[in-house]
Amino acid sequence: MTKKILLPLALLLFANTLFAKVELPACFTDDMVLQQKTQVNFWGKAKPGANVIISTSWNKKNYTARADASGKWTAKVATPSYGGPYTVTFNDGEKLQLNNVLIGEVWVCSGQSNMEMTPTAMYGDILNYQQEKANANYPQIRMLKIENITRTEPQTEVKTRGNWQICSPQTFPKFSAVAYFFARDIYQHTHIPIGIINTTWGGTIAEAWTSGDALKTMPAFAPAVTAMENSPAEQEVLARYDAELKTWMAQIEKKDPSYTNSKLPWIESNFNDAAWKTIKVPGYWEKNGMPNFDGVVGFRKAVKVPAAWAGKDLVISLGTIDDMDVTWFNGVEVGHNELYNAGRVYTIPGKLVKAGDNTIAVRVFDTGGDGGINADEITLAPVGKPAEAINIGGEWKYNVINKMSDMPPMPYRADGPNRPTVLYNAMVNPIINYTIKGVIWYQGESNADRAHQYRTLFPLMINNWRGKWGQGNFPFYFVQLAAFMPKDKMPVESAWAELREAQLMALKQPNTGMAVTIDIGDAANIHPANKQEVGRRLALIARAKNYGEKVTFSGPVYSSAKVKGNAMELTFNNASGLKAKGDKPTGFAIAGADKKFYRADAKIDGNKVIVSSADIATPVAVRYGWANNPDCNLYNGDDLPASPFRTDDWQGITYGKQ
Repeated sequence: MTKKILLPLALLLFANTLFAKVELPACFTDDMVLQQKTQVNFWGKAKPGANVIISTSWNKKNYTARADASGKWTAKVATPSYGGPYTVTFNDGEKLQLNNVLIGEVWVCSGQSNMEMTPTAMYGDILNYQQEKANANYPQIRMLKIENITRTEPQTEVKTRGNWQICSPQTFPKFSAVAYFFARDIYQHTHIPIGIINTTWGGTIAEAWTSGDALKTMPAFAPAVTAMENSPAEQEVLARYDAELKTWMAQIEKKDPSYTNSKLPWIESNFNDAAWKTIKVPGYWEKNGMPNFDGVVGFRKAVKVPAAWAGKDLVISLGTIDDMDVTWFNGVEVGHNELYNAGRVYTIPGKLVKAGDNTIAVRVFDTGGDGGINADEITLAPVGKPAEAINIGGEWKYNVINKMSDMPPMPYRADGPNRPTVLYNAMVNPIINYTIKGVIWYQGESNADRAHQYRTLFPLMINNWRGKWGQGNFPFYFVQLAAFMPKDKMPVESAWAELREAQLMALKQPNTGMAVTIDIGDAANIHPANKQEVGRRLALIARAKNYGEKVTFSGPVYSSAKVKGNAMELTFNNASGLKAKGDKPTGFAIAGADKKFYRADAKIDGNKVIVSSADIATPVAVRYGWANNPDCNLYNGDDLPASPFRTDDWQGITYGKQ
């Protein structure tokens, strides 16, 4: 009798266990940072109708959430002032515990490549990289990277590039450089833990980061949004593309001169690569002996695997590859990717792994511009044990396979990031429930040719995010475009100047701030290396507005102008200690009623600047820093630069462009 009773009970307990474990979105992991002194949101999935008990070690209090008919549940949990580490436990019959959780401040960093840029990567190195890396020991600064994906409909599932990363010399190369220096500066002055949610994508437009319902309020975007809403689901489009891509990749293989008996000999471990050349990996091949080459290149490297790893699943991280890759381990494909700036992290099945020499082979296909395996570092590690990773960079063998001109046309992939709404849908909407402090933003280069439109689009996006997050007018601080491109000999119209003006105008939105970087750009590099100062200037805004410090956070800001004889007198706010770095102020131009600008002489008088030119008897307008790459040297006493500006409102060169 006893056995007949116990057996069904055991089966019942087993059945309940199958459905018991709570599922959390990828933004909730060990080492995460939660916003302090608020009610933070948690959410996830469980068995329909189950009660999920949430326990925290900071207040020993239990919170209960009930899963709905689809298994979804939500809860709000009170957080104390900053501190930790803590644990958070979720239990609906089976316990799931998150460890080493910190309470602090959570900032979202977003935008295009200058925010995405890691300390050393595809965009170039930051200043003093090796020293910064060695000193990057800040375990209370942490980052979560949202995966670069697009979707035509708003998503709720968070896709991340791994778990929350604790800042260390080993993880530092994966951080957004601007976000790291922003967080470091705040932490050094407040000792509050800082969490960064990094949702960035190089070369992207602001409308891609804005939701469809918001964009429909702008006539320029409404048709595109409507068309996208009525188009086939992105998964259907991608499935069709994947089939076409498979056919294309088979064609590429057959174009390989070594292709024999339906195989590529060079991907095998026993291939003799003595005739192949050597190249430093990671790094663009244009900088390592193959200038201006577009096409297909094979890479090989023999890697010694520790005996303890034999037979175990490994993970290979190749960072970003320009443009596409197929990767093999001991002759067996372990992954491929067609997105040039997506992370390559592939799992190698344990059955392929042996002690001693193992061969990694990578075929890289570059369609134009720079090409190659170009990451912060490339590594091999056991699954789940990143601390044991070995660096597999260094000397690799390589061989040119085919030129681009010899290749069949690649299938068109209709999921690029520069489409309205697709980044908001996939990379913002899934995290709007995560409780945050605010946002830092660096973007605009890709919208410069439509700068006048940005006057409306950028504030729309700011308020769109605030509305979706439902946390009121949280801090939204952004970076004004730095100087770039060759200098002009005479005053000319400039789309980049108009974009900077649109950014300046966005300060009319509540609780915003702008870091001026006109003085730390690079004529030859759209990704200037001095990210330390960019992060510091953003942090100054936060320290003044959010952390109670009495620090100056803005340079001189143009206030008013009036004509005085043959000169114009300009007044400024935030101008205490107004000065020019150099003999006299530069970067000023002046015009009369004919709207023709001439370089001007300028002198400082208290918090005013007097501007004149021998070519203008009756001045009407003054511009400062109005160029792609102007000579500007006006600062306040705290060494913060003045924003470029103009006193006129004449129609610019981007007016009407959509």
